[in-house]
Amino acid sequence: MAAVSKRDYYEILGVDRNVSDDDLKKAYRKLARQHHPDLHADAHHKKAAEEKFKEINEAYEILSDQEKRKRYDMFGHAGAQQGGGPGFEGFDFGRGGFGDVFNDIFEDFFGQARGGGPRAERGNDLQYNLEITFEEAVYGKEAKLKIPRWEICVDCKGTGAKSATAIKPCGSCKGTGQLRFQQGFFSVSRPCGQCEGTGHFVTEPCSTCQGRQRVYKERTIAVHIPAGIESGMRLRLSNEGEHGPNGGPPGDLYVAITVKPHPIFHRKGLDIVCDVPVNLVTAVLGGKVEVPTLKGETVIKVPPGTQHDKVLRIKGLGIPSLKGGSTGDQVYVIKVQIPTKLTARQKELLMEYAKESGMTMETNGDGFFDKMKTFFE
Repeated sequence: MAAVSKRDYYEILGVDRNVSDDDLKKAYRKLARQHHPDLHADAHHKKAAEEKFKEINEAYEILSDQEKRKRYDMFGHAGAQQGGGPGFEGFDFGRGGFGDVFNDIFEDFFGQARGGGPRAERGNDLQYNLEITFEEAVYGKEAKLKIPRWEICVDCKGTGAKSATAIKPCGSCKGTGQLRFQQGFFSVSRPCGQCEGTGHFVTEPCSTCQGRQRVYKERTIAVHIPAGIESGMRLRLSNEGEHGPNGGPPGDLYVAITVKPHPIFHRKGLDIVCDVPVNLVTAVLGGKVEVPTLKGETVIKVPPGTQHDKVLRIKGLGIPSLKGGSTGDQVYVIKVQIPTKLTARQKELLMEYAKESGMTMETNGDGFFDKMKTFFE
């Protein structure tokens, strides 16, 4: 009787020969879940599923091992069996990747991966909304924050029990937290229903946390607010969030920054901007104007003929970059003030200036609107 030739491992898993490790694992997971024997109640279908499942496992066991895959690509099935034949009994469940895949499958079918006790969970992240002044955003500050959070109970050290003698092992699972049973041709375990997977009972709960293992309390922490921070930014403080259940690691604390508006200044990039009112005479003839800075008053020179919205700068008096190495400027935007009330003498002097300059107030001559009309014709 002729020997039955084996199917190509790549064909079994439905992948190309140049498949990546991640895609190989995804293909295996999909097929392993699809053909798991325990999904088939009918004996005939269950038997076929078992054979298919073994075939899938054998293919993945070879292709997920770099050395075996290399030999298989060169010499086929004969090369893959060098150093030990493939098969379910030969699987290394502790090897990285393969054991993870099987744990995922067990978790899908039986609710929890192998191993005793309730799973430790990471604590929740927290957010603290902090409002600071414009000056504090520019120069930075040290802030003291009071953070309410769940913390491990220090009296029972997270056991939830009044004392060590108040913790009794579970009689059903013998303290392991797991009950083993046969599922198809697998021997698997699931959390003990009596102790809910803890492996023990607490006969006298801790009077501080009432058996919850954690307590809700307020903690004061110091936070460095860096110079140059902006509204909308968040600072992340690792492990300053809530402590996790069942001894899990703490989450993180995020400090969300809001900068209060300043009555005079506003921010534009790294520059501090301020509008400066200047009278008509100073704008025309030039002069000196006293202006504010965050460090006190100073004087700037307004050059003759300064136009409305002209920008004047003082270098280096702006906001430091969070990345370091640069600082913005103090920026002044000139706002020329036009007088609204004139005496008869002032009007007379302006009229004389207009005549000297060849200006006219007539609107029916060759004025602005006539020029615009000509432009669009």
